[in-house]
Order: sequence, then structure tokens, then C-alpha cells
Amino acid sequence: MAIRLRKLHDQVMVITGATSGIGLTTARMAAERGARLVLAARSRDVLDELASEMRGKGVQVETVAADVGEIGDVERIGAKAIERFGRIDTWVNNAGISVFGRLEEVKPEDHHRLFQTNFWGTVNGSLEAVRRMKHRGGGAIINVGSEVSERSIPLQGMYASSKHAVKGFTDALRMELEKEGAPLQVTLVKPAAIDTMFAVHARNYMEMEPALPAPVYAPEVVADAILYCAEHPKRDIFAGGAAKMISAGSKAMPALFDRYMNATMFKQQKSDRPTAPNRKDALYKPDPSSELRQRQGMPQKVHERSIYTRTTLRSSPLMTALVGGGALFAAFTLTRRLGR
Repeated sequence: MAIRLRKLHDQVMVITGATSGIGLTTARMAAERGARLVLAARSRDVLDELASEMRGKGVQVETVAADVGEIGDVERIGAKAIERFGRIDTWVNNAGISVFGRLEEVKPEDHHRLFQTNFWGTVNGSLEAVRRMKHRGGGAIINVGSEVSERSIPLQGMYASSKHAVKGFTDALRMELEKEGAPLQVTLVKPAAIDTMFAVHARNYMEMEPALPAPVYAPEVVADAILYCAEHPKRDIFAGGAAKMISAGSKAMPALFDRYMNATMFKQQKSDRPTAPNRKDALYKPDPSSELRQRQGMPQKVHERSIYTRTTLRSSPLMTALVGGGALFAAFTLTRRLGR
């Protein structure tokens, strides 16, 4: 059945992980476009500060202090949205965290905690969204995956595993809802490396501070993709052309891309700054000092736009195929250089 999505100015939107990075950028952009918001994150004080900022601009907003890994907390998000606004039109599962380090060196409890947030948080949010939205007019469920949803990388192996799991769950949920004719669009957004607080919030087992490999994109690239998908049914989208290149190349030349990852990712995920012995992270609890920031401020160039993403969102299938072919050619060229 054809799924109709409301315009943003007529939407009630739930966003998890709303107090920094992609979530914060999406929330502020959605607010500017007139959406009514239900924002969730773990820190009540930071949420209150964000809500005060938005209400001062006339935005209708509710907040819920919640850990998305806890089913009861996620149920409270859904209940608050219905209590205040009567419906939910878009639910964005964005909350996520990473751990940098070799898989065998990371403590098992840290592996489990990462999966609790990234995978089970997405599962909890998606199923709560289905329960609240399916019989109230439908809408969009947008899950934030990653370029590593389709290509694992060293030193963030469990993060990549969790994003693979998010993709598998999202695809299965989409098919089940399509089979029953439910009025719900399920979308997976797969960002490339993004200039957010991602590396700052991550737990780190390396001797150097973590870094993101180039190219790095602005969080607005992802937020724009999320908000476009909130109005226009899309199955999935790569946010940043580099994400598409990595995916296409990995599928076409997996062994060569293993070599490429080994040759580049161990270096590119380490900065030139030693890790502080008292370093904080946000794996188990939020760090208020690093909240309400959309960007970390990367030392390398940050791409403010993605021609690839804009083209695939707004162009014909033929143009999208041509651009995708260009990404595959770029991946092939990259691996040929490596093989010489």
C-alpha cells in the first residue's frame, strides 16, 4: 500500500540521542521547520536546557530522560508522545556509542553495553514505534545505521557488528510490515564518518586518542537525509558519498577491501594525541560537559555537503544508478592503487 507521510510542519517527531551530534542537529533542524518534538537522552538536566532553548523559539517540545537499552524507558518515550501530542508521525532511532580497541582487548561488559545501546536500543525504539504508530495513521521509522552496517572495520569491530545487526533487524521489520500492509515506512540511514562528538564519547582502549578517517562530513548532511526521509518514503540512504563507495567496493572486491582496511584503518583511527589516563567517555553514563554540541571540530576538512546523497534523495532512479556506478568506479580505482 502507498504510504503517506506528513510534511514536517505537521509532524510529531521522536528523536533519541537528541542532545549531541546527529540527534541534536536533526532536532534543531526539525524545530526550524515547524515539527513538534519529543526528545530523549540520558541526561535530564541537558534535556531541560535544550527544551528551554527551543521553547524560547516557540517550539512545542517534550523531553524524556531515558536509556534506550531499557524497554521500560523506551515505553515512557512513547507514552509521553501520545499523552502530549496524541500521535507520533516519525520515530528516529539515533542513540549510539562506540568502543575503540582490538576486540580481544575490550572488556566483555563493554562489548555488551555497546550492543545494549546500539542494537537493543534500536530494537526497543522500533517496536515501541510500531505499537504506537501502526493504528494511529502510520508514519516513518528511521533507524540510523552506519557505513559499517555493510563493511566491518578493525579497531571498532563490535560497533560495526552492532550496525550490521541494526541493518538486519531493520530489513526484517520492513518486510514484515510490508507483508501485512501496515502504513509504516521503515528507513535505514547509513552515515559516513561525521564530525560529531562520536570519538569523544567513545570508550578508548588505544594508546592514542581516537580519530575518524577521512572524508568526514558535517552532521547536517545526515540530518537533512533523515528529515527528507521523514517526508518521502525511502528504503535506505547513504549519508555521504564515501559510505556508498565503501559499501559498493566491499561487495564487489571484498578481499581487496580487507587489504585496504588493514593498510589504512589502524593508522587513520588514531590521532596524534596520547590518551589521557583520566579520560572520560559516555559508554555507561552521559558526560554533561560534552553535551549540546553538534560537532567536535575535526582537524581535517569537513565536507558540508554530499552531492551523492543530495542526488540520490532527490533524483530519478536512472541518475541514482549512474551516481552509484561512479562510487563503484572510485572504489575500484582505490583498490587498484593499493594493489600496485
